[in-house]
Amino acid sequence: MSKRLPSSRPRPSAVNHTLDQAVIALRAQQPAVAERLASDVLKANRGNVMAAQVLGEALLLQDRSAEAIGLLQRSARRSPDPGTETLLAMALGAAGRGDEALDQWRRATTRRPAFPLAFLKLGERLGEIGRVDEGIAVLEKGLALAPDGIGLRVGLGFLHLRRHDRDMARRLFLQVLAEAPERHDATVGLARVMGADGEHAAAADLFRRALALRPEDAATRIDLGKCLLEMGARSAGEATLRIAARGGPQLAGLAVTALAATSHGRLFLRPSAAAEFLGVAKAADRVQARN
Repeated sequence: MSKRLPSSRPRPSAVNHTLDQAVIALRAQQPAVAERLASDVLKANRGNVMAAQVLGEALLLQDRSAEAIGLLQRSARRSPDPGTETLLAMALGAAGRGDEALDQWRRATTRRPAFPLAFLKLGERLGEIGRVDEGIAVLEKGLALAPDGIGLRVGLGFLHLRRHDRDMARRLFLQVLAEAPERHDATVGLARVMGADGEHAAAADLFRRALALRPEDAATRIDLGKCLLEMGARSAGEATLRIAARGGPQLAGLAVTALAATSHGRLFLRPSAAAEFLGVAKAADRVQARN
């Protein structure tokens, strides 16, 4: 009896380990590493749905939406999956193909069992383009199908906040935080509601809690700076905005706007003067040039 030659195909355990490492790299914001590892898995098994999703997300993180679209379209044709379809919609949106993205998200929301992220992304996008009521209806439908979808409730809270229904937004964010007090997004949402309602001290405490969860969140740091200025804590507010403004030209522009928009802020006639005040003169010059 002849000996069986060893297979050149990777063992399932090795493939799973590689895929696990790709996911870890993706979550660690190492998209190039995730791309390489997920590609290795797909070479061994072109039909591996999870590997295609990891690779698609890695490509999106590297602003390579066209490549992600081709990959995810092929994967969706082989094996229709709402996770793949949701990523495909995100890639289409990133490529400027907004109508196609909406159609793709709608298709993903028809899959059963329901895939909450598809409802969340569709609802958020509808809100972004001004179709807030439609977005709310989408998220409410998602919640009816997936009542445990905490992310859907957070998204719904932000859409109600966008519609200036702060009472409903407050209730939703409080519900989420009662179940998951570590939720950064719900913490920020509740802080924004409280800030809009004039509860600046409570809002500042929540913004600080959100920053303790994600210290790199410069947008929330700007929110905190605005809140401190509204409280009359000018030195602390300005110091907070200076830190946030170092994150890049866009954040510098937001910090300049925050200084001018608050009742205890500062109004500068020239953006360059505001930038010099914040210690980011070069960044603000680039913002002014674009405007």
